[in-house]
Amino acid sequence: MFDKLFAAQQKAEEIKKRLDTISVFGEVENGAIKITATANKAITGVSIDEEFLKNADKEELEELLLTAINKALANAEEVSSTEMQASAKDMLGGLGGMFGQ
Repeated sequence: MFDKLFAAQQKAEEIKKRLDTISVFGEVENGAIKITATANKAITGVSIDEEFLKNADKEELEELLLTAINKALANAEEVSSTEMQASAKDMLGGLGGMFGQ
């Protein structure tokens, strides 16, 4: 029983490490602002087009940054959730023997 639980814990750690290697993006204004994040929801990059920046005011820039960041984080959540669900199916299949099934 403990072997299977340990294996499940190791699998979860592997998934977390893999999510750190997956990049997701959020962008607004046809790519004028791009946010890059890991699937573990860590922001790793911000890119703002210089032409857009010249013409944008502070309030507009702040609002669009928030939107792009939230898009990136939503994409990260989707990838993370998909990975965890797939892993849970694998783990539950392996744990079935623990409960006499």
